[in-house]
Amino acid sequence: MSTHTLRPAITYATAARAVEIALEVAERSGVRAVVTVVDPAMTPVAFARADGATPHSLETSRRKAATAASTGRPTAQMSPELAVALEHGSGGLLTRIKGGVPLVFEGLHVGGLGVAGGHPDQDAEIAAEVLARLGADPEAAR
Repeated sequence: MSTHTLRPAITYATAARAVEIALEVAERSGVRAVVTVVDPAMTPVAFARADGATPHSLETSRRKAATAASTGRPTAQMSPELAVALEHGSGGLLTRIKGGVPLVFEGLHVGGLGVAGGHPDQDAEIAAEVLARLGADPEAAR
């Protein structure tokens, strides 16, 4: 019987770079974003809030990141039939609002990114651009 498991996790340096890129892209798009990066266990690794971002975007960003990290899928891929059950069953921890993507490098799932503050489609576009600029698997956003 094994006594432990090993789980890849995003480094702080990469998580901080993801947040930096997301804020830059969001600002260029006119979005006052909140960005969260978590590891696969949904533990926060890096976070930032643009000046003037709405207060509720903090929680939305965190939930998007947690959902993508724990499921390994973009938040937008959650089926509508599971939406209410997912959110209620997790005590509101998870969401299906667009803007959350898993972070995958060289086939390893290392965390989740959540972007909030704009329209959900804008948040998803920002997240996809972050993946591209980081060199992460772009399929993770689809």
